[in-house]
Amino acid sequence: MTLFDVYPLFDVTIDHGKACRVWDDMGQEYLDLYGGHAVISIGHCHPHYVQKMTEQLQKMSFYSNSVKNPLQVELAERLGKACGYEDYQFFLINSGAEANENALKLASFYNGRTRVLSAEKAFHGRTSLAVEATANPKIIAPINANGHVTYLPLNDLDAWRKEIEKDDVCAVILECIQGVGGIRMVEAEFLKGLRQLCDIHNTVLVCDEIQCGYGRSGKFFAHQHLGVKPDIITVAKGIGNGFPMGGVLISPKFTPVYGQLGTTFGGNHQACAAALAVLDVIEQEDLVGNAARVGEHLLDGLRQMQQEGVKHIVDVRGRGLMIGIELDVPYKEIRNRLLFDEHVFTGCSGTNVLRLLPPLCLSMDEADEFLAKLRKVLA
Repeated sequence: MTLFDVYPLFDVTIDHGKACRVWDDMGQEYLDLYGGHAVISIGHCHPHYVQKMTEQLQKMSFYSNSVKNPLQVELAERLGKACGYEDYQFFLINSGAEANENALKLASFYNGRTRVLSAEKAFHGRTSLAVEATANPKIIAPINANGHVTYLPLNDLDAWRKEIEKDDVCAVILECIQGVGGIRMVEAEFLKGLRQLCDIHNTVLVCDEIQCGYGRSGKFFAHQHLGVKPDIITVAKGIGNGFPMGGVLISPKFTPVYGQLGTTFGGNHQACAAALAVLDVIEQEDLVGNAARVGEHLLDGLRQMQQEGVKHIVDVRGRGLMIGIELDVPYKEIRNRLLFDEHVFTGCSGTNVLRLLPPLCLSMDEADEFLAKLRKVLA
């Protein structure tokens, strides 16, 4: 048997990691400015994380949701306090796509509707309705193209108002910082206007915080920069620092019903141990504050390079440690030179945006190291 060949792979085999560094099987060290698609939140192989995961593995890694799991209760309480949503409810699953599937399912149970509004360039996952809400026809199979979703321009409130006022919209789903879409930012007045429209027309507002949440923006959630509370918040990626996990934060307006939602693996003992360890480190090391400080330092440095006329940089966008560098050339050559010449991992969006999603523990010195290497590559 061979692997189903759907991933274009760099000729690099990562063997181990520590904090914001990884090493390949030949011993070459790399600075990790991508964190495996924003998954590595507290750094590779953090000792506290390793300890807690090991301890849990030696006790019980899994049992089903047919029995009490005190770790789930502890996680819900801890997360509520950490993010400021103590009055919300928490449903645990396995991935970001699954989180969005369940969020939209809850919205439809709530108001009985089937139509969803999503933004142009949005990415919400690769399963069923999540992929239909993703504005990329190349990954929407015919079986997923069921006509549930209308894509609209980001920050064009009038366009969204016209659709919501038809009174048939089940849910609005938004990334407040688009990741795959190129670090496009939702504006505060737009989101406030959507919140008001959703309230008037009984439409559910879902904020997809799978990539932009969990401290990455310099606040716990990216929407908290914009002064609006969603009805449902979806999380994944950084919640488990590499252990597969996702969750849905659900406002008190939703009443749970036995059997309404379900999962085999979601909220298992090992996953909860991972998420609790992540919260420990985020709180003890002030990683949300660090993301804000180091992110601002990176943004300032990149904008300074742009102002100096460093070649190819045409725009710099982002908040915290979620940053897009728009280039006037395709990113491929620059990204490859960063990786193979300067030994720095970065991400990408579209055809010409470098995407930075480092672990939240990135230091000022490491930020400066990246800026120097990028300047060298662009010279």
